[in-house]
Parts: sequence; C-alpha cells; structure tokens
Amino acid sequence: MQLTKNMRGALFMAAAMAGFSCSDALSKTVIASMNAGQIILIRGIFTTLFVYLLARRMGALRSWKVILQPMIALRIACEAIAAATYITALGMMPIANASAIQQAVPLAVTLGAMIFLKEPVGWRRWTAILVGFAGVLIIIRPGPDGFTLAALLVTACMFATAARDLATRCISNDIPSLMVTMCTAVSITIFGAFCIVPFGGWQPVSTTSLLEILLASVLVLIGYQSVILAMRTGEISFVAPFRYLSLIWSTLLGLIAFGEMPDGWSMIGAAIVITSGIYTFYRENKRRAAERMAQQAEARIPA
Repeated sequence: MQLTKNMRGALFMAAAMAGFSCSDALSKTVIASMNAGQIILIRGIFTTLFVYLLARRMGALRSWKVILQPMIALRIACEAIAAATYITALGMMPIANASAIQQAVPLAVTLGAMIFLKEPVGWRRWTAILVGFAGVLIIIRPGPDGFTLAALLVTACMFATAARDLATRCISNDIPSLMVTMCTAVSITIFGAFCIVPFGGWQPVSTTSLLEILLASVLVLIGYQSVILAMRTGEISFVAPFRYLSLIWSTLLGLIAFGEMPDGWSMIGAAIVITSGIYTFYRENKRRAAERMAQQAEARIPA
C-alpha cells in the first residue's frame, strides 16, 4: 500500500514523539547530578557529530550562511529555549505531567498560525483553544502563591515548541532537513555551553551518566529529523495531533522508570487538552475540504 504524504508525516511525528519521550526520560535520570546546560552541551556534542556524519554521507551539507535565514534562526532560538526550560523542569515535576502540558502545543500552533500566518480561525476552534488551555490550568493547578517554577518552565517550553514548528513550516524546501537539523544541533550545543555557569557550574560526569546522555543524543537526533520531516511532509492539521502519542510514552516511562503516576486531575486536564486539540484539527480539515470543493466548483464554471 502506498502511503500518502499525510500518512508519512504522521509516521514521522510518531517516531519523533517516541524519540523525544525516551530522551526526556534519560535526561531526567541525570538532571539530579548535573545542570541542564551541562546536559544540553554533552548531548549536543554527540548529536552534532552524528548529524554531521549522516548529512555528509547523504550530501545534505550546505553553506553555514543558511543559519542567517530568519526562519532557521528563529527555529534555533525557539529550540534552545524549549530545551533549557523543559530539561530544567523535568528535575522538578513528574515526566507525565510535563508531557501533559506539552500536549497543548498543537493548540498553540493553531493560535500562532492565526496570528502570524493569517490563517482563518472560526469561533468553534477559538472555543476549542480556550478549553484546551483551561485543561492546561487543571494540570498545573496554581496554588495561592501562583504558578510553580516548574509549571512556568514547561508552559514556556510549550509556546517555544509551537513557535519552532511554525518556523519549520516556513523554511524553504530547497534546504535539506538534515542541514536544518545540523544548524540546530550546533547552535544548541553552543547555547548549552553558555548556560553551564549560570545554571550552577560544571559537575563531575560518571560513565553511566555519559552513556545515558549518549543514548539520549541518538534519540534526540531521531526526534529532530523526524519532526522536521513530519512538518514538511504532511499538513499541519493532520500531522500535529500525533504529538499526543508522547503522553502515552511519557506516562509509561514515568511509571516504569521513576514510579510516577499522574493523579486524577492531571489525567482529566490532559484529556481536555487532547480532546480540544483533536476537535481543532477536525474543524481545520473540514474547513480546508470546503475550500477545495469551492475551488473545484469555480473551476467548472465556464468563463
């Protein structure tokens, strides 16, 4: 059976979520012994090496001047923010809760597409977006003193990830995905180096931690490449909902590796977010189908 572009995009997104979830679990195991900047640096060195060798073998290397393109630069900046905030937050909260908040990324992508790409959003999708963000608040459940630092970090990561995906969609198709990944990996590595001192300084690295970060870097590479291919292969409205698979992965990994189980309110909030996201994409697909039918009807009208 021949796969459509949307189906291929969905498979790429599913692979990306598996890679990122497993990498997050490995990062969580080492965050207690070193800071986020150190993890980003070491992981970035391995990832950069792997990406370079792969890109060179596949002839995907291009001039480093591509990094000056606004959308690539924006994507890199958003990736850096997302990595630093999320890894730091993993040391403060259960991985399933952090992943549940991240499920609002497709809603943030829809909101960003409306604001920055001028895509039309009707009242139904507006309602779904608001309900979805209400689900995020249920997961976070701010107390009398407001939001916790971990909740703020994951929320910042959510919006940075959405901005990254929108920027990815705007990158020229002439630039190979591996080159985009290469630029991202190098920049994130440098960013991690600058973060080490502000985040607490260098800590000793055990052999076990080094091997865990090595494996995490391989998984990040899979995630980087897969999410780029997903966003550039299929339609955003079809591909983005497959992010929700990461919640399943994160819940299982949290339970098996850390003995963490999300409470009832977190599961309710996650269900609201996912339902809102799926409905948003349903409305988007319906709108696009109506537009295609209108265009076909106009094409059949004789001049």
